[in-house]
Amino acid sequence: MTSYPHLLSPLDLGHTTLRNRVIMGSMHTGLEDRVTHLPELAAYFAERAKGGVALSITGGFAPHWRGWLLPFGSTMTSRRLADRHRLVTDAVHEHEGKIALQILHAGRYGYSPFKKGVSRIKSPITPFKVSPMSTREVDRTATDFAKSAVLARRAGYDGVEIMGSEGYLINQFLTARTNTRTDRWGGTAEKRMRFPIEVVKRTRELVGDDFIVQYRMSLLDLVDNAQSWEETVVLAKALEAEGVDIINTGIGWHEARIPTIVTSVPRAAFAWVTAKLKAEVDVPLVASNRINTPDVAEEILASGQADLVSMARPLLADPHFVAKAAEGRADEINTCIACNQACLDHTFSNKRASCLVNPRACHETELVLLPTRRTKRIAVVGAGPAGLAAATELAERGHDVELFEARDAIGGQFRLAMQIPGKEEFAETLRYYTVRLEKTGVKLHLNRRASVADLSDFDEVVLASGVEPRVPDLPGIDHPKVVTYQQVIEDGAPVGERVAVMGAGGIGFDVSEFLLHDSHESLEHWNARWGVTDPELERGGLTTKTLAPPRRQVTLLQRKTTSLGKGLGKTTGWVHRTTLKDSGVEMVPGVTYERIDDDGLHITVAAGDDAREERVLEVDTIVLCTGQESVRDLVAPLEEAGVAVHVIGGADVAAELDAKRAIKQATELAARL
Repeated sequence: MTSYPHLLSPLDLGHTTLRNRVIMGSMHTGLEDRVTHLPELAAYFAERAKGGVALSITGGFAPHWRGWLLPFGSTMTSRRLADRHRLVTDAVHEHEGKIALQILHAGRYGYSPFKKGVSRIKSPITPFKVSPMSTREVDRTATDFAKSAVLARRAGYDGVEIMGSEGYLINQFLTARTNTRTDRWGGTAEKRMRFPIEVVKRTRELVGDDFIVQYRMSLLDLVDNAQSWEETVVLAKALEAEGVDIINTGIGWHEARIPTIVTSVPRAAFAWVTAKLKAEVDVPLVASNRINTPDVAEEILASGQADLVSMARPLLADPHFVAKAAEGRADEINTCIACNQACLDHTFSNKRASCLVNPRACHETELVLLPTRRTKRIAVVGAGPAGLAAATELAERGHDVELFEARDAIGGQFRLAMQIPGKEEFAETLRYYTVRLEKTGVKLHLNRRASVADLSDFDEVVLASGVEPRVPDLPGIDHPKVVTYQQVIEDGAPVGERVAVMGAGGIGFDVSEFLLHDSHESLEHWNARWGVTDPELERGGLTTKTLAPPRRQVTLLQRKTTSLGKGLGKTTGWVHRTTLKDSGVEMVPGVTYERIDDDGLHITVAAGDDAREERVLEVDTIVLCTGQESVRDLVAPLEEAGVAVHVIGGADVAAELDAKRAIKQATELAARL
């Protein structure tokens, strides 16, 4: 008997059967845009099929060059291209998985001056204007989708997913906010729906009945002037009548100002809206967004909220997610923490996607960890993210590894991060590594500050001793009201009602949230705080925010004159900035710190035209988030003793909140030693 009977049960679609209820949702990885990367794309999907995924969905492929996501980006428009994709589909089928090609026309979201869209309404998230399609061009584009589906079938794909969500072209047809047409493709809700219905109808006609046609449908637009719930239901029923096999849930347009997949979003936050549609149609429905454990997925399916679950980033984090769940090894799953740092941040910066907790993702053919030919005794100093990754990967390869940690628990900076409201998921990474240490046989020494004598007999030493808070040289810095971020988060140092946070990098924002909010926010409270409601009550599920009074008065300061939070994650920074703004945090750039005394923090602030304004912040507590310094005291003594030393992570470069670099660096080192 399995612990996940619903998750692991097959689904009969009539003409084919999915081996379980897990779909790997579409993610544009950067491997789709050049045919030269198809071998890497094949290895990427093959690894997930080998790990038990029932149906994988590719990143978006345009049905016409006018629908490019990026200039010269991914398309499925010729037989020659289709034949090259056999490499990908054969690799998946070798492991008894199924794969579907996502067909996506970017419309006004395209990052190209040549893009065509619904109306002459510029996208707020791309710099280029959009040219509206003619009536004939719309008709031809509907046929282009169908022709791409035929080519996908030629390529060996088991089906297609038609992208009708997230604010791309099809979604743009459906709402009055982006469709101002007066021809047969716009003007009324019925006419606006005509385009997606024609796309599905023509696709089914050309591919036949024995091919998966999945439609990704926006159930919650989260933008103003969006679809009504009644219109959503009418469209879903029409798509069902035209022969879609599966409807996948899409949540939020890319321009929406409500987070939908970042780590602060509660798990399965939008399963309720899938359940709402399930009461209206018979076609299998897919729940999506922030489903990252088999327990959460099983609960969604067992409660009847959906028929399948879609997970994209969780299968970047652990391609063997399904197999581990099936084999009773769920505690060994490397859980997605929804940080976005190596996946979506890379995608929106035109870099190849990967994963912070699994740097092998999308690099399966390059970052290969083979069994060692010669076992070495290796010491790893420091059990933060870098040390944990190095120790477990080295042991997995067959080395004899001992891990030294000066504190009484593993985790390093992740032990701080997991205490920040909205970052509770970081604890899952430490849970994963705790199990990994045991399974790989790493000998762990806690409360043990390693000395040169302890390390001199090892063949190699990996120094991952991390960082410590940097304390600036400032008059009054030793005043009793001054504390470091580490003392606040880890040691529980008391903090008053009025707080100045010095330093507005990632740690400064985290500390501010720590001082303002409680951990483990309920879904009801999160919905109220962000203004999410039932789409039957408000179009697009968008309503007025309900903001709670802040717990403290916080002033966030930085030396730079640029806007605060500018260096935060590309896809998550706006969430942190909005959260602090909604909590009444005063954000002050261009600060020079003068001194600290009983009156408070004395500063000078840039006031424009070279003018400066002197201020005294009468605060109870001053929290230092003024950078970090590498802990490298063992480097020189070990080198003098002739010990081979490899410095990684924060000990190498003190770049705050850079676990992505630390884990990747550790994994690459483990592959070499």
